[in-house]
Amino acid sequence: MRVLLTGHQGYLGTVMAPVLSAAGHEVVGLDAGLFADCVLGPAPADPPGHRVDLRDVTAEHLAGVDAVIHLAALSNDPLGSLAPELTYDINHHASVRLARLARDAGVRRFLYASTCSVYGAAGGDGLVSEDAPLRPVTPYAESKVRVEDDLHELADGDFTPVFMRNATAFGFSPRLRADIVLNNLVGHALLSGEVLVLSDGTPWRPLVHAADIARAFTAALTAPREAVHDLAFNIGSEVNNVTVAEIAEQVAEAVSGSKVVITGENGADPRSYRVDFSRFRAAVPGFDCEWTVKRGALELADAYREHALTQEDFERRFTRLAVLRAASDAGTVDGTLRWKR
Repeated sequence: MRVLLTGHQGYLGTVMAPVLSAAGHEVVGLDAGLFADCVLGPAPADPPGHRVDLRDVTAEHLAGVDAVIHLAALSNDPLGSLAPELTYDINHHASVRLARLARDAGVRRFLYASTCSVYGAAGGDGLVSEDAPLRPVTPYAESKVRVEDDLHELADGDFTPVFMRNATAFGFSPRLRADIVLNNLVGHALLSGEVLVLSDGTPWRPLVHAADIARAFTAALTAPREAVHDLAFNIGSEVNNVTVAEIAEQVAEAVSGSKVVITGENGADPRSYRVDFSRFRAAVPGFDCEWTVKRGALELADAYREHALTQEDFERRFTRLAVLRAASDAGTVDGTLRWKR
């Protein structure tokens, strides 16, 4: 299968591309390249691809494509809140435009990287299924809800959108992100000796390793159409439904000599939810996540040590908001996050 992978030079795409290739698919990348240089360790071997802004995709980029895996987005809540208009422009409008182009080009399956943060302020102790009310509390999560709604309207007998609601990602990627919870806490523990938690530690977070996300998308590509057509799936594992305080304790165990510090200075986080992941396991028999939070913390600690992670790299090169601010200050991107010619 010829697969167009958007965001192939991002945190998840860099992990997913080789998994897709190993499964026998022909992978073509598409990425604006904003984070292509955010590499820790040896440079990854990218698939052939297009260096193009998602907002500038044309029908030619979809020629001969059998399926699209759409990861590209302005990703994470602080970034979305900084520039909500860009979040909606890129994450919502450009994503729906891509899907329309794909459908018109004869693409039969469109896997969309959504997020469990669409459940937002779900609260309570029960597990949240895909049929639960959506309560996004950030522009990032709201943009994902809007795309799901619009892609649902595009579904027909020849075009199958699938909404992959990923839990919060963790784990090592050659294109590292330090601004997601487990990756961030392990970095702080190694660099400062403290597992620093700014909230009160009580919110629930569902976590999933980047490699398990890659395996889930690869499985969804070839699952029977009737099992996935126009459906949402939570991607993760119930064992990785943990509170932020529990994540911190796991990190302290993985990084010898570190200690948990819960400051509570940011107060209680309204985003709290435990998630039911059984629907995807039922749709794709044999699939289950392989990575636990503890194993991921150990993997990250080993990788950070091996590649000599520094404080400057941690705070600047591997934090998405800092990267974009630096590019803007340097004049390499404009106010709409497009490369300056």
